[in-house]
Amino acid sequence: MPPALSESQTDVPNRVERDVPLHLFHVFPTLANGGARTRLIAIANALPRKYRHTILALDGNLDAAAGLATDVQCAFETIGPSRSRHFSIANVRRARGLLRRVAPDLLVTYNSDTFEWSMAGWSGPCPRIHIEDGFGYDEAPLRSLGRRVWVRRLCLAGCARVVVPSASLARVAIDAWRISPDRVLHLPHGVDARRFEQPPDPGLMASLGIAEGTLVVGTVTALRPEKNVLRLVRVFASLPASLKARLVIVGDGPDRARISAEVARLGIAQRVTMAGALDHPERILGRFDVFALGSDTETMPSGVLEAMAAGLPVVATDIGDVRRMIADGNGQFVVPTGDEGALKTALQTLLEYGDLRRGVGAANRAHARSNYPLEKMLAGYDALFESAAKRP
Repeated sequence: MPPALSESQTDVPNRVERDVPLHLFHVFPTLANGGARTRLIAIANALPRKYRHTILALDGNLDAAAGLATDVQCAFETIGPSRSRHFSIANVRRARGLLRRVAPDLLVTYNSDTFEWSMAGWSGPCPRIHIEDGFGYDEAPLRSLGRRVWVRRLCLAGCARVVVPSASLARVAIDAWRISPDRVLHLPHGVDARRFEQPPDPGLMASLGIAEGTLVVGTVTALRPEKNVLRLVRVFASLPASLKARLVIVGDGPDRARISAEVARLGIAQRVTMAGALDHPERILGRFDVFALGSDTETMPSGVLEAMAAGLPVVATDIGDVRRMIADGNGQFVVPTGDEGALKTALQTLLEYGDLRRGVGAANRAHARSNYPLEKMLAGYDALFESAAKRP
């Protein structure tokens, strides 16, 4: 397994100023809100004088950049149409030319859509690391075989580190991608629990039609096929009407129309709220009674971690590191991925028994605070960037 963080890497981030900040060049498939982008914003805001950043979003979406603090040194690069269905040597050449012009101290690539950029760093102007947060539907671990595995092995060769948030993905990186264990770094997500101490936004609740006293099953996730919100909709529709519960779906994505159609087909539109994407989930998570996740593939889902910080019990499919993340008392509500009957039973039990629901939620809150503090994650990435970067 990859090396654990040392004690020095779990302290509060080193905030020593430097005359010349290290220059990090980040390449994302997108800078839309959520996921890895939220993590980078937190790192940049916490360490504004140690690093300056250049960011390239391959799809041109820079929405998450709005969260950068005013004292963060950040520039944005653009590149013409470069994304193609298959790996392109022409794109690698274009990427290498841009890297030579920008000349950063460290290249940081994110997820599989940036492999051309990782390859561009071969014998290039700077060291490189790659951060892999998870899989799309066509890259679930059971499907990540053949050509895609070989592309990963090729493009990630020579990276100073391949960074993953979950123990399950670290094992995939070592066993399937054949990355040497000493180059795989497991850096779990962290959460700022203080964000979730505030009460939910009453104006938002009113605008979404969530009445006071209604039991709420909620999820916060991208609406993509691998998240399988359709499974959650079907299970919710099968719950007894006597529970008088509401399903609240926070998020957006390509599956939104399919989910809306399924809600209509099942005749539950009056009991389902499609809230869309929210920049600040703390505005609504405190109003949920149960957090639910029906995904087919995950690594270390941030939504689960935020739900724990908000004091919620979690009902989820047994994927990625979900079972490792939660408090011990929540384990009985993590069910086999394809077992919709078990998912229904878990949801119904927590909705029917308020004391159990609140007790599991309180245990999750304490577990998130003690095991996944934001400061620990920030310190880990600070140490990583410092050790991997080319010194000015």
